[in-house]
Amino acid sequence: MTEWPAWATERVEVQDADDAWQRHGEQARRRLGRVLAPWLVAPVEHVGSTAVPGLPAKPILDLQVAVADLAHASQFSTVLAPDGWHRVPPKLDARAWRRFFVRVVDGRRDAHLHVMTQASARWAEQLTFRDALRSDTRLAQSYAELKITLATQHADDREAYSAAKTAFIRAVLAAHEGRGLERRERR
Repeated sequence: MTEWPAWATERVEVQDADDAWQRHGEQARRRLGRVLAPWLVAPVEHVGSTAVPGLPAKPILDLQVAVADLAHASQFSTVLAPDGWHRVPPKLDARAWRRFFVRVVDGRRDAHLHVMTQASARWAEQLTFRDALRSDTRLAQSYAELKITLATQHADDREAYSAAKTAFIRAVLAAHEGRGLERRERR
C-alpha cells in the first residue's frame, strides 16, 4: 500500500479524561455483542485507557471480543462494515494472537476491536491491566503521567508510543499475576 488513509497515520494525542467514554464504551460493547453474537464465547469487554474513569487517553475506544477460532474474524467484515469498521490485514497488524479492526468516524479512528481467543494470554492481560488501573488511583496517575510524556516524545509514531509503555504494563501485570484468572473463575 503506497498511500495510507489519514486515520492510519494519526498523531498520538492524549486528552483529558471524558466521562462520555464510559457511556460510548458501553454502547459499543452492547452493539458489538448483538452483531457478533453468533461467534462470541465471552462478553464483549471495554478495555484500554478509555475504560478507566478519570484516566487521560487517546480518544479511541478499545474493545475486545473472544471467539473460539481466529478464523471466525474473517466473517466479521460484512457485519461490521455498516458501522464504519475496517479490517486491518493480519500481515499488516503483525500480531498473530489477534485480528484487528478499526472503526472510523469522520475520517478519524473512533474505536479499535481486538479479536482473540479467550485462551490467549492477552485476553486476561488486558482485563487485569484495566482492572488494576480502575482499582488503584495512584497507579492510574502514574500511568497517565507516562502516557502524556510518551505522547509528546512519540507523537508521530504510534508503534513507538505503544512499545514505550511496555515496561510499565509488564510491571503492573507481574504485580497482579493470577488475579485475571481468579476473576474469570468467579464468573
